[in-house]
Amino acid sequence: MANSRSAQIPVVVLAGFLGSGKTTLLNHLLHRSGGSRIGAVVNDFGSIEIDAMAVAGALGDSTVSLGNGCLCCAVDASELDTYLARLAAPAAGIDVIVIEASGLAEPQELVRMVLASEQPEIMYGGLVEVVDAAEFDDTRTRHPEIDRHLALADLVVVNKLDRAPDADRVLGLVHGLTEGAVLPATYGRIDPEFLFDCRPSEERVGQLSFDDLHSHGGPDEQDEADTHPGHLHAAHLHTAYDTLSFTSDTPLDPRALMRFLDARPEGLYRIKGYVDFGAHDPANRYAVHAVGRFLRFLPEPWPPGADRLTQLVLIGTGIDADALGKELDACRGATEEPAETDEQAMWGVLRYVPGSEDEPGTP
Repeated sequence: MANSRSAQIPVVVLAGFLGSGKTTLLNHLLHRSGGSRIGAVVNDFGSIEIDAMAVAGALGDSTVSLGNGCLCCAVDASELDTYLARLAAPAAGIDVIVIEASGLAEPQELVRMVLASEQPEIMYGGLVEVVDAAEFDDTRTRHPEIDRHLALADLVVVNKLDRAPDADRVLGLVHGLTEGAVLPATYGRIDPEFLFDCRPSEERVGQLSFDDLHSHGGPDEQDEADTHPGHLHAAHLHTAYDTLSFTSDTPLDPRALMRFLDARPEGLYRIKGYVDFGAHDPANRYAVHAVGRFLRFLPEPWPPGADRLTQLVLIGTGIDADALGKELDACRGATEEPAETDEQAMWGVLRYVPGSEDEPGTP
């Protein structure tokens, strides 16, 4: 597998009905990007590069018109591909692309369009559906198709929980409608690590980073930050979640790891890191990326002189970190050559490698 696989830019589809909080969530990601550069296809009609001089809230005035109607209806796959190519160009320096869909868009079609892209620089990064908890019952009445949308989602963000008098009931309903992970939120504040790997902030010559622009947040966020400095990070990011770090110098058994991944609990939102499958593929390590139920493996050659280790980070809420650690421990395999009868052991992993013949189809 070529090195370019590991450099592919994830494309995340962000969907949800009108007023659910998609733009608020995207703006939050811009301010909490950890130094990553985010490109966006946004507001139904445009493609823009969100460079380091952008500020949250400016997206609506900075789009390039693509036509009328929902993105999934107005734009064919080749046209979207043109804009994805622009954002994925090396000169743009983009780390992740977010497609903010129309409030009436069909998420399944957007996913198909991304998967149909002919740009080798990108890979599909999962479907995130945003739900307005306060209006959830009314939304389902007006738009019964939301049940189907939630069933397709890899991660459902149940937003505006602070406005819902029966938040627990709404969360329970959403859990019953999706096999993806369900993440509660207010003001669209979710940890960007749930969607993409945040790169450490670094100096960019002649430009400001997103983190430098943090003071330009929306009025609600800025008022809270002014009143309680440092409160937003403490209240809304990693402190609310459980994290498990797993390292093994013994290669993992691919079948055992796939059994673990297939049975992962719903509160486990994010898995990232590298896996060593030892003699099953001695030339490559496998980068793993999971958001909710979305899963991808990306084989890449071992860097010269690198230690042959499996290193994983798991992020979730309500998870039993000790139990998950023991389950991962049980995935450690033997270091000797696999038996000839075990030549199919990697098939479960290869199903989740982009471009593989056995890669799962679109939702």
